[in-house]
Amino acid sequence: MSRAVVVPADAGDAVLPSDFAPLLIEWQRRAGRSGLPWQHTRDPYLVWLSEVMLQQTQVSSVLSYYPRFLARCPDVQALASASSDEVMALWSGLGYYSRARNLHRCAQVVVRDHGGVFPRTAEGLQTLPGIGASTAAAIAAFCYGERISILDGNVRRVLSRLLAFEGDLAQQGPQRELWSLAQGLLPVGPTLDDMTAYTQGLMDLGATVCARSKPTCDRCPVRPICQAHATEQTQRFPIKTRRLVRRFENWWLLVVRDASDAAQPRFWLERRPSSGIWAGLYCPPVYADEAALLAALPESLRGRLEALEPVAHSLTHRELRLHPLLLQLPAGRVQPLPPGQWVNASDLAAHGLPAPVRLLLQSLSH
Repeated sequence: MSRAVVVPADAGDAVLPSDFAPLLIEWQRRAGRSGLPWQHTRDPYLVWLSEVMLQQTQVSSVLSYYPRFLARCPDVQALASASSDEVMALWSGLGYYSRARNLHRCAQVVVRDHGGVFPRTAEGLQTLPGIGASTAAAIAAFCYGERISILDGNVRRVLSRLLAFEGDLAQQGPQRELWSLAQGLLPVGPTLDDMTAYTQGLMDLGATVCARSKPTCDRCPVRPICQAHATEQTQRFPIKTRRLVRRFENWWLLVVRDASDAAQPRFWLERRPSSGIWAGLYCPPVYADEAALLAALPESLRGRLEALEPVAHSLTHRELRLHPLLLQLPAGRVQPLPPGQWVNASDLAAHGLPAPVRLLLQSLSH
């Protein structure tokens, strides 16, 4: 039988199971993930980098980016001194590019204002650009043993089911209440190793067991105390009434390829604006429709356009359908083009490119 513990004053009348932290810690040490490259470190730079990369991104994707990023930026000083183009090139393909811009800006603030040393508390970490409450809690718990809970999307799902939490997590008030409950579930008098195992256990449980659509409850270490499982309502939680409204957009891309040097083709790319979709990345010129694209070209070139296969690309709030029109320039002729710059195919890896654009240009580089 699970024992109750005292809950924070602002957590309402909830009764929390005292068994949760011990069960989770024991399970994590026995069956949780232990071989990820960012584990077993107290270096806040390494933990921070992994936490930012893992936001809204699968572990399998991060596994290839993390070591490559560290090879170029092994510490916060190296990241702070890197150019924005280098950072975006390293991030290219991971998506959610505002994370990379905030990462770069945060490193510069840490070096400039904190002597290259990260604050040691979650409260202090949250003063840095791009570090939210859950990321700050993860760094503080993993690196300094602070008794504070993370509450990312996976953890919200775990705790909502554990407590059969009835609050609507589309609203700020219930989100604050759940965070308060999360604080009440923390281990009592934990060591640094306890906080590491507990925090990692929350992540592991949400990522590998308490899945959104098909939770594997038979593998769950806290199944005996999970209220959603007891009432067979796991699919009901978490409650979130506001649904994401997705927009559908068509973009036309002017893909200009100069192959006058057969061994070294080059592409005409523009830098995207500093805000909006793919902000600051390099991309072929983008147009809202085909008529606008044609109007940007001299009439003599319009007949040379070749329509390539459209590409579907999903973003958080948008579904893009990209319509690439390829313009192969005649050898040895300089043509008037929209604003941009030539980039050799061999140099594409050094430029921040959206994932579908990188794949497209790679396919045209041979």
